[in-house]
Order: sequence, then structure tokens, then C-alpha cells
Amino acid sequence: MMIKHALKYSPVTKVAIVCLLVLSACAGTPTTTATETKAVDSAKGTSMLLERPKLVVGIVVDQMRYDYLYRYWDKYGDEGFRKLVKQGFNFKNNQYSYVPTYTGPGHASVYTGSVPALNGIIGNNWYSREQNRMVYCVEDETVNTVGSTSDAGKMSPANLITTTITDELRLATNMGSKVIGVSLKDRGSILPAGHLGNGAYWFDSPTGNWITSTYYRTDLPQWVQEFNNQKYPDQYLSQPWNTLLPLEAYTESSADDVAWEETLPGEQKPVFPHNLPAIRAKDYELLRSVPGGNTITKDFALAALRGENLGKGNFTDFLAVSFSTIDYIGHKFGPNSVEAEDAFLRLDAEIGELISEIEQEVGKGEVLFFLTADHGAAHVPAFLKEKKVPSGVASSKILRDSTEAYLDKLYGSGDWVEHYTNQQVYLNRELIDSKKLNLLDVQQRVAVYVMRHEGVMRAVAASALQGANWGQGLMSLVENGYNAQRSGDVIILLEPGWFEGYGSAAPKGTTHGSYSNYDTHVPLVWYGWNVNPGESAVPTEIADIAPTIAAWLYIQEPNGSVGRPLQEYMK
Repeated sequence: MMIKHALKYSPVTKVAIVCLLVLSACAGTPTTTATETKAVDSAKGTSMLLERPKLVVGIVVDQMRYDYLYRYWDKYGDEGFRKLVKQGFNFKNNQYSYVPTYTGPGHASVYTGSVPALNGIIGNNWYSREQNRMVYCVEDETVNTVGSTSDAGKMSPANLITTTITDELRLATNMGSKVIGVSLKDRGSILPAGHLGNGAYWFDSPTGNWITSTYYRTDLPQWVQEFNNQKYPDQYLSQPWNTLLPLEAYTESSADDVAWEETLPGEQKPVFPHNLPAIRAKDYELLRSVPGGNTITKDFALAALRGENLGKGNFTDFLAVSFSTIDYIGHKFGPNSVEAEDAFLRLDAEIGELISEIEQEVGKGEVLFFLTADHGAAHVPAFLKEKKVPSGVASSKILRDSTEAYLDKLYGSGDWVEHYTNQQVYLNRELIDSKKLNLLDVQQRVAVYVMRHEGVMRAVAASALQGANWGQGLMSLVENGYNAQRSGDVIILLEPGWFEGYGSAAPKGTTHGSYSNYDTHVPLVWYGWNVNPGESAVPTEIADIAPTIAAWLYIQEPNGSVGRPLQEYMK
């Protein structure tokens, strides 16, 4: 084919082309450093080579606000976060495009390129009208635990409505690619692994083992059994948790002993050193709330890399790793605590080791990494109040009970509020129908009523969400988080700096779930294969991650994807 085209040129050019062809043939076939697939360029009638990474590694840090990339910058090492930012491409204005921002929805959005309105994961839990009970996002009573006698393995991605980028990778390669999900939390491994993953593994507190469910397989692989036999949880809980640096070096944090920090179970005060051997209970639940939880996650991810020979086959493989410990620590101590800073300094080293080991195993430049988070975190209201910043806590019990009393007065006695969760009011629709009331009218009356409560900024009736379309702004976040089959009748939005509490006492530690930037603004850094160093402040969304990967891999994006590929910004 190339010789025929050469005949169009001058005699001198023909000789040169033939010589080049001969030299090329003598040199042999050039080697490449990426998984390759030949395709036909129909316009030119020639074949072209599609290069893909050997492995994609998704790193999700549970409860990592964007500013954590820089808050401790001077104390980070050179192989973790700083390496990703300096040698990778950093999207500095990356946001979640929906509320509420929780762990389940976050992981689902990252890997589906979608939003709760479409993928169905509207919370970690939600109320099911059909079953008249709360439903956990990855619960599945049709499967059983593998690796433990507990019920912690009765989980699967059955509640996830759309496909994931990992599903599409498996489909595109006729199941040739391998997909593994790893996290202390079941939802942090199952949702990324998708419907077609080869395996999702999570931590079982009663036994200290990594487990899975019969959704994936009927027994643990040999490499998982060998890992569990090492009894790493005993090692990581055998020593006190002390600061990595001298305590006085933690200048980015509040004092070590403040009133708004929670204690670890069995402690008298929330201060260093945390004597883990003394306060440890019978099981291994404590490991989730200390840096050892991130360490064992990294250890298990590397065991999965080697045990499954990821990046060594004919197709691109995918390793999804979620570090959950930061979330547990943040909930207990808050984002301004010494504990949070120390945990990030240690996580920085863990991520550095993870990247280094993977690059050594698979090949530098052969792996595409991305770093992001499932949500951010609010400052503790008591901390903000001390600094004279407006903030507060709204009581979910008061909101529910007062709404019930209001409807009793308006329509007569009855169980008007069927359930209240995730700042959503689920009305008793059967009772409303039996009273021959208009559901839309009742929704709107409740939305107007709850605005009387301190801290409530806005309340939205479900009928308003179904009857209009918002392309941007606050209401677009509410719309993207609303699923008509699973969400409530009235969605409540609190003022900035406020979050919901469940008891009468002022809460300690922090939470998340709001529309504010401290919850929605999270990192998005790409590093490795085909990524040039750089940064951009162009607005991006979490839903852009999956279609970006799809474009790089030349595969279909997930079937509920609403994002866009970001390669054009990385040139």
C-alpha cells in the first residue's frame, strides 16, 4: 500500500522511500509501551494503532475537600500529593453538581459520570415507600457473605440503576479487562467495581478480614486468604497513635484539646497520644478511625494488583481504591483538628507508596491515575461560632415533629410524615389520598411551613422539581439530586455553615451533604499515561471523570453519563 503511494513521487523520492522501508523492515517491529489495538482508518484505507494504558487506577479519598491539597503542602513529601499536582494535570475548580453530597452518591457519580437523579444512588440510605423501610445503597438480601460469618457481605450493586465506566470497559473488551474495587467501606468498593467487576472487597470489623459477596464469587481468592492470614489489623492496633511530627509543628490546626472534638471509643479526652491497645474493643472497628485503616487499604490494593496480575494482560485493567479513614476521623474530630492533619500527612505517604509500587510493577507511563474525593466537609459549627462566623445546627427531630404537628392542625390528626431522612420529608401519600387532598398542595404547604425554622434557607416541593428544569445555579443541584422514585416530597436546604443534628446536644466533629463549596469542591488530578503537567481553573464536574476515561480508552461512556471529556483542556 505504501509502495503504491510512493509511485506518485519523483524518482529520487521513490528511492528514498524504498530505502526507508528496507531499513524499517531490518529494524523489526517497533515496541510500544501501552496496550495497543489495530483499527482501520477507512478514509485513508490504512491501519492505525490505538494506544491505551495498561491499567487505570482511581483513587478516591473519602471526605477530602479541595483545599487539603494545599493546606499542608509544605509538610507533604515529594511522592504523594505534590507529585500528582506537579507532574499531573490539576483541575482546580472541580465540583459536585448535585445535593446531597454523601459517600454512596459520590462514588456512584465518579464512576457512572452521572447524578443521583439518573443513577438512583440518592444517599447512603434512603426511605423506600414500597418496602416501608430505610434501604442501604448497596444492600442485597439475595447474596451472602464470602470470607466471614457476619452479614457484612450481603451487598451488591443491585440498587445502582446505570452502568459504570468499569462496566463499559468490561463490555468493550468482551469481559477481557479485569476490574477490582478496594475500600474499607462496602459502598466504596462495590459502586466503583460496578455491575460487572471481577471483584469488590471491603473490611469486616468482627473478623478483621477482607471479604466480598456471592454476587462476585463463592470463595475468596488465594491471594486474599493469604493477606487475611497476615493479621495486619492486629499489627496496626498494637501501638498508640502519636503525631508523625512534634505536636507544636501542627500549625495549620486548632489546639489538640477543644470542646467540639469527639473522643475515640473508651477515651476520656480527644488528645494525642491515642492509646489504641488500651481502648481497642473486641472487634476491629477502631481500625477505621485511625491511620492504620488507610495503611491496610493501601496494602490490600497492592496485594490485589499482584494477586490479579493487573496491567499484565492484553486489555486495560482497572483498580478502584477508596481511602475511607479520613471520613471517620473528620466526623469525629473535624477538619481543623490535629488528627485530620496528621492523617493527611500519613495518607500522603501511603498514596506515594501506592503510586510508586504500581509504576514499578506495571511500568512508569503505563498507568493512568486520577485522584478525587466523594465529598468535602463542613467546619464544626462550634468552631465557627468561636471565630464569630455564622453557623448552627438544625435538629432533624424538631423539623419532623413540628411538621407533623402543623399538618395535624391543618388537616386533622394523623401520621402525616411517613419518614424524614437526608433533609427530606416523606409524606404519607396513602393518608393524603384517603383524605382526598391534593398531594402537590400538601407538599407546597410543608415547604412554606419549614421555612419558619432557624437555619432553613430554602425548601423545595417535589412537584416543583418535576414541573421545571433548571440548567444552572442552586436549583440545578437540587434537581440533579432528586430521583422521583426514591426521593422525598420536600427537600430542605440549610443556610451555609449549618448542618443537621440528630440529638439535643451540640454535635461534635463534622458532617457533609450540603450544596456549599466546602462539600462540593473536591480535587481532580490526572497523572501518568498520556497526561502532561498543567492546571486549569475551567469549571469541571465529577461527572466528567467517566467520559474522560471513556474517551482515552476508546470505549462507550456509561449509559447515564451527563459529563464531558476533559482532554481538550489538558493539551
